[in-house]
Amino acid sequence: MKFERCFPWLNAMQFGFGILHLSPDKFWAMTPRELDAAYRANSVSQGFQGPIERHRFEQLMAKFPDKETTKCK
Repeated sequence: MKFERCFPWLNAMQFGFGILHLSPDKFWAMTPRELDAAYRANSVSQGFQGPIERHRFEQLMAKFPDKETTKCK
């Protein structure tokens, strides 16, 4: 059985370039640990605690149901 582990380069680049606004030189000079630390710090500062659980999602759907939008004439 062959076991392969791939690094999520696309996600890392999207975070580095899109969120951190790093130049390519700065991004490629970072170690994976530095990138991980930046990701964790950004997630905490943005209040991200992971995906919500299903029951909490259902509570929010009940509290804030989708409404039909009215069309402009």
